[in-house]
Amino acid sequence: MPDVLSAPLVVEFPFTRSLGPVQSAFLTGLRERTVLGVRTGDGKVLVPPVEYDPVTAEEIHDLVEVAATGTVTTWAWNPQPRRDQPLDTPFAWVLVRLDGADTALLHVLDAPGPEAVRTGMRVRVRWAEARTGAITDIACFEPHESEPGEPAPHDGEFADPVTGIVTPARLDYTYTPGRAQSAYLEALEGRRVVGERCPSCRKVYVPPRGACPTCGVATDERVEVGPRGTVTTYCVVNIKAKNLDIEVPYVYAHIALDGADLALHARIGGIPYDQVRMGLRVEPVWTEGSRHPDHYRPTGEPDADYDVYKELV
Repeated sequence: MPDVLSAPLVVEFPFTRSLGPVQSAFLTGLRERTVLGVRTGDGKVLVPPVEYDPVTAEEIHDLVEVAATGTVTTWAWNPQPRRDQPLDTPFAWVLVRLDGADTALLHVLDAPGPEAVRTGMRVRVRWAEARTGAITDIACFEPHESEPGEPAPHDGEFADPVTGIVTPARLDYTYTPGRAQSAYLEALEGRRVVGERCPSCRKVYVPPRGACPTCGVATDERVEVGPRGTVTTYCVVNIKAKNLDIEVPYVYAHIALDGADLALHARIGGIPYDQVRMGLRVEPVWTEGSRHPDHYRPTGEPDADYDVYKELV
């Protein structure tokens, strides 16, 4: 039985967004050890604040300062913290209704164990030593006995307000290809491209999926295609990706390999980006030790006629 292939994969990108006056005041306030909420038309104080009333959809901007103390409304114990979570020791996820607020804020509670956590317990904010204007300026909550306080009006004015944030998004997972994809990857290691033919419609799919996406039947007849192909459509990339050592602008294209009925995507090199075109004939370029083509380059053949590849655009 062949070895089961698997590989750790990471999907990651930083999400950058600008802030309106309410969110700007909230995050700037955290930097200054001040927690702000916003009052709705019916008098409720929302923390974290939002820009529009969740009931009426009206714009709201009446800022109020609430206390850095509050009450746990519900919780769940986390025995094994993950990468980049607020604490690197076991902690409780908690919803805390800060004094003066009518809604709860999600954060973490530093506690020695689940037996030390209960709904209704009193807590307070533990501020981070270095604060930048982010929710992580609240390092965590900690147990603290205190009397509830009342909200107070706040103009939301701070020196050097925070106007934008970068939120990282990341997914770590282990990918295990099935039979069809494993055969495809093993063929690539030998610098061959292998697809599978549908027994019903007779189309050849590359990369193979183990089943025909049109007919829904299993595929197992392997067919070697390419390695040359035709650019069916493309885009010019002008934004440099993090950790990708490719100078912009460059071209990513859909390429219909000879003998395949499904276009795959790959980078086009060996030609100025503004000379790439639909119908361009290309071939793979391999680098030493690579299991897949680094990019595709022009073959020098005449461009393919549109009627040849129009069904794959």
